[in-house]
Amino acid sequence: MRAVICKEYGPPESLVVGELETRPVGENDVRIGVHACGVNFPDTLIIQGKYQFKPEMPFAPGSEVAGEILEVGSGVKNLKPGDRVMAMVGHGGFAEEVVIGAERVMPMADAMSYEVAAGFPMVYGTSYHALKQRGQLQPGETLLVLGASGGVGLAAVELGKAMGARVIAAASSDEKLQLAKEHGADDVVNYSEGSLKEKVKELTDGKGADVIYDPVGGDYFDECLRCINWNGRLLVVGFASGRIPKAPANLPLLKGSSIVGVFWGDFVRRQPKDNTQNFMELFGFLKEGKIRPHVSATFSLDDAPQALNHLVSRKATGKVVVKVRD
Repeated sequence: MRAVICKEYGPPESLVVGELETRPVGENDVRIGVHACGVNFPDTLIIQGKYQFKPEMPFAPGSEVAGEILEVGSGVKNLKPGDRVMAMVGHGGFAEEVVIGAERVMPMADAMSYEVAAGFPMVYGTSYHALKQRGQLQPGETLLVLGASGGVGLAAVELGKAMGARVIAAASSDEKLQLAKEHGADDVVNYSEGSLKEKVKELTDGKGADVIYDPVGGDYFDECLRCINWNGRLLVVGFASGRIPKAPANLPLLKGSSIVGVFWGDFVRRQPKDNTQNFMELFGFLKEGKIRPHVSATFSLDDAPQALNHLVSRKATGKVVVKVRD
């Protein structure tokens, strides 16, 4: 099958397009004909050997796909050839086909295009788990979202509004903040223009935010520790800035606040029923128009390296998708 192949660790330019052998379908597996694959920050790490999971070479990156089931194993009863599905595959998505365990496959919502579905599971799954299970966001609370125009950030903005919160969106440019406002943000903060801490304090009458969603890390995490409300929850989602911060223990002590880790991938494995319920609720939000997935750029399979660079260069808003077939 045709695929984007990582033969040695390196930048996106080191990837090649060629033929990659497909594996057989096991008893509890399905084979998906991939129509589209979402592009995510971990994809940029896995090809450099910087991710916690290192596939055997050669491999195709690409962690989430949408497509049509081509074949099912003898033990699979709830899925059949022809079903339109999306799946978290870890790697292998930048290819014409992928074989994956049936438990990691979900039917697509009827109204979804393949491009939207390919960019849906990771960002909405992560953000809803973060806000619901980890942040326990309540109606009327104030939610601060960093990186608010990116994939997970924009999803968090929408979900925060759907859950009844006041949402403050923070990003590095007015253009990105405008997108966040179009997706429901009540207030915005350009953190390239002065102190994030002071601006959030001003917007909250000195109290700070109740829940802070941080996929950025670095210096902004440090500021978040100083603009969180009493009993606030600071959600550690990722480190797109490149620096993993260290927290002075006295700050959460003084605020009675919590630093809460968010690892959606392991949540899916450990609490599959809760994850399924989350997606049923997400599909409800989608049907009601409370969330509107935003795909900002689409690339062909041949141009997958450019898609990864588009993400690395911080040019992307919402989701970037590689279209594998029509």
